[in-house]
Amino acid sequence: MILAIIITGFIAFASGGCKSSSGSATFCDTACLKDTLKFINEKNPLRPYVYISPKDCIADTVTWSYDGMGINRKMSLPDLIGDVVRLNPHYVRGMVTDTSYAWLLFNDCKNGRGYYLKIPFNKSKNISRSARAINNLDPKFSVAEGLVVSTDQGNIFVEEMATGKKAMMTLGEQLQFDFDAIHQTLDSVNISPSRIWVKVKLNEGWKELEKDITLQ
Repeated sequence: MILAIIITGFIAFASGGCKSSSGSATFCDTACLKDTLKFINEKNPLRPYVYISPKDCIADTVTWSYDGMGINRKMSLPDLIGDVVRLNPHYVRGMVTDTSYAWLLFNDCKNGRGYYLKIPFNKSKNISRSARAINNLDPKFSVAEGLVVSTDQGNIFVEEMATGKKAMMTLGEQLQFDFDAIHQTLDSVNISPSRIWVKVKLNEGWKELEKDITLQ
């Protein structure tokens, strides 16, 4: 079970997009990120956490550790995901299940592109990452809490954060997504632990696809 998280600086996200401080249309407000975003599992006695710290208004550094780990591990967020992103606290989620992994899900306010990071506390394990995440931070993507979803442009992948159990659905074709304008190809989704439903633009046009799944 995913344990409770304390999120400092997080406010429940609005149901739609918003505008930048300059007035131009964006996925969400790109005003200066000033405060560190903190995601802490207070119910675990070791208090595992993951932070995102800003520099010059941009999300700059990811830090993770727990009491007794003896070190704060840090990495540059742009290095982790291969890009500079504009983050708004409304469009960032963090989950710290225990001292195994921390999860970060976020959408870039410039274009709405979704990302996820699965960060192990054990340095011998690799960080998993995707710039093709389908996050429920996007109001057209309904994804049950506790699930992380992504695509390789030919399949939809689902993982349960707490257990690592997975499932997938094929789209039947290898498509070419513009992940900076994802709704041109993937209009909407509704994904639960037992079902995947998507509205996607295939070569023959818009189609609704669905599949009953079992996470395993």
